[in-house]
Amino acid sequence: MKLLRFKELLIIHCVLLSCVSSSAQISQLADSILINDSVISTGHIGISIYEPATNTYLYNYNATKYFVPASNTKLFTCYAGMKYLGDSLVGLRYDEQGGAVMITGTGDPTFLHPDFKKQPVYDFLKSKTNVSYTQDHFLTRFSSWGKGWNWDDYQEPYMAERSEFPIYGNCARFYIQGDTLTVTPSAFYSFAIKWENDCIRNNIGLDFKIVRPFEENSFHTLSVRTKFDSQNIPFKTITNPTLPETGSTFMKLLGDTLGIVLGTSMWTDSRGILPKIIHSQPTDSLLKPMMHRSDNFFAEQTLLMVSNEHLGYMNDEDIIDTLLKTDLKDVPQKPKWVDGCGLSRYNLFTPQSFVYILNKMKNEFGLKRLEVILPTGGEGSLKNYYLKDSGYIYAKTGSMSNIVCLSGFLVTQKNRLLIFSILANNFQSDGAPVRRSIEQFLERVRNKF
Repeated sequence: MKLLRFKELLIIHCVLLSCVSSSAQISQLADSILINDSVISTGHIGISIYEPATNTYLYNYNATKYFVPASNTKLFTCYAGMKYLGDSLVGLRYDEQGGAVMITGTGDPTFLHPDFKKQPVYDFLKSKTNVSYTQDHFLTRFSSWGKGWNWDDYQEPYMAERSEFPIYGNCARFYIQGDTLTVTPSAFYSFAIKWENDCIRNNIGLDFKIVRPFEENSFHTLSVRTKFDSQNIPFKTITNPTLPETGSTFMKLLGDTLGIVLGTSMWTDSRGILPKIIHSQPTDSLLKPMMHRSDNFFAEQTLLMVSNEHLGYMNDEDIIDTLLKTDLKDVPQKPKWVDGCGLSRYNLFTPQSFVYILNKMKNEFGLKRLEVILPTGGEGSLKNYYLKDSGYIYAKTGSMSNIVCLSGFLVTQKNRLLIFSILANNFQSDGAPVRRSIEQFLERVRNKF
C-alpha cells in the first residue's frame, strides 16, 4: 500500500512539474508573439489555455477580465441549441379541426431557406386551403434586432431581422440570370420589372446596387453603377408595428407562396400551445452552418427556438437569464450576455468563460460531434487559416471592427487536447495581422507540446 501511494504521489509530482514547465513555455510564446505584438499591444488581449485531462489551466493572461467577444458569443448559443433542441428542429406547431388548420411559428429559420432543399413544413401546408396563423408566442415582436446592434447595417444580410416564423431567411434575394433580374421570393418581382425597364431606358445595363428604405419593403436601385451577380437584402418582418397581424410580411409571403389568403386566429388550447408538431431539419444541419460561416440569423433564431421549447414563448432576455441561473450557473465570471450572435458590443465575456463552455460542451455532447459543428483549418471562417493544422484545431472565430477572437480545441503534436480562448479588443488596425499572430502562437503551442 505504501509503495502504491508513493507511485501515485510520484505521478502527481511529475504531472505538476510538466504543467509548470508547459506554463513557462507558453508564457514565453505568448509574450513574444501576442502580448508584445506591435498591433495587439495598442489594445488589450486575454488568453486562457486549459488541459481537460489534468484539469489544469496551463496559462492565463487577463483570463478573468471582460472583453467584447463578437461571434464567440455563438458558442453559448450553440450549447443552448445542443441542449434543448433535440435531434431535429420543431418546424411547426399546429392544430386541425374540420379541415381548418391553425399554425404558429417556432422560430425555425430553415423554412423555405435556400440552404435547405427538403421542406416538410411547406409540404404539409401546401395541401391546405384553410390556414390561420397566430403569433402570440413571440414576446420580442417589437424588437426585431438585438440590443446594441448597428441600425445603419439594416440592409446587410448578416443583420436579418428576428421573427417568430421566419420565411426565406427573412431576406429578399436578387440574381442576374442572363440579361434579366430575378427575385426570391417572387412576391417582390413587381419591383424587378420596373428596375429592368428603368435600367434599359437609362442605358445603365444590369450592373447596379439595390437598396431599401429603413421603414419599408420597397426596394430601389442606386444611380451609380455597382456590379453584382447576386444581392441579399433583409426585408422588414413587420411593416406596421401597431398592427403586427396586418403588417406581417410573413403572412403576405406565405399566402403568396401557397396561393391562399391566410387568416388570423386566437384558436389555441388552454395553455396557449398548439398540440401537434412537424419536425423540419436535423438540429446539427442548422448548428453547423451557424458556426462554420458564423451565421447571425441562424444564431438569433436558435436562441428563440430554445426559449420557445424551454419556456413556451420566445424571449431572448428571459432564456438567457434562465440559462445563466440553471445550466450555466457555475460559469466563472458571469457574462453580460445580451444576444444570440454577438453583433452587440454590449456582450461581455472572459476567456475563462469560453474555456468553461467548450469544456462543458465536450463533456455533455462529445468531441466528435463538436468536430463536425465547429470549423477546422481551411473551412468556413477559418478557410484561409490553420491550413497546416487542419484536423487539429476546431474553433469559433469572432470579428468586429478592432476585435478579433478565437476559442476552441487544439490537439498538440503529442496528442494533448487543449481548450483555448484568445480575445483581442481595441487594437488600432484591421484584423488580419492579429489573426495571423494568433495563428502563429497556436501553431507554436501545438508543435511544442
